[in-house]
Amino acid sequence: MLDDLKALVCKYNKLLPTHGLVTMTSGNVSGRDPDTGMVVIKPSGVSFDDLTPEDMCVVDLQGGVVEGRLKPSVDTATHLVVYRGMPEVCSVIHTHSNYATAFAALGRPIPCCLTAIADEFGGPVPVSDYAKIGEEEIGEEIVRKIGSCPAILMKNHGVFTVGRTVADAFKAAVMVEDVAKTLSIAFSMGEPLEIPTEEVVRAHRRYIDKYGQTEK
Repeated sequence: MLDDLKALVCKYNKLLPTHGLVTMTSGNVSGRDPDTGMVVIKPSGVSFDDLTPEDMCVVDLQGGVVEGRLKPSVDTATHLVVYRGMPEVCSVIHTHSNYATAFAALGRPIPCCLTAIADEFGGPVPVSDYAKIGEEEIGEEIVRKIGSCPAILMKNHGVFTVGRTVADAFKAAVMVEDVAKTLSIAFSMGEPLEIPTEEVVRAHRRYIDKYGQTEK
């Protein structure tokens, strides 16, 4: 079932290490089918190089395994809490990308000091309070703290991104690492300058309304 979504989720899982967002078997991508509500997610502990669409696990929103010969990711409960709490979201991605996770280790949000941050994130990338790994606490903290931003730094842990599509969530994961790297360099040189709030709002709205191609 959900062969197209399995192929898509598998594709983006395999892109995580090629973009330097994860190492070994850490991190995961999931996608939710809006028609059935079923979620496709990476199996636990399987090498990204070895993943195939047939390896993807299908679970319902309560965590019941609907299809799959392998055990779902240990982060499945986190993803499902986000899907239940944010019904507009159809993809959740978890990474441990180095520069963004460095901000998480400090418990520090990524400030809106670049137009790229204003465009993509609409303001600072928030950081959560500490949440225990393994059950639903991380998902609950994401829902509580992420707001309208497509990314959140989990304190002492890593990065989660969300999107209406898998591609959207992946773009946010790549972008949050990119801006975190740039700001890490900026902090080593001095104190980065934040963009005024009204300009952040204007830039983000312009990006949403005008960036990319639109159908006529």
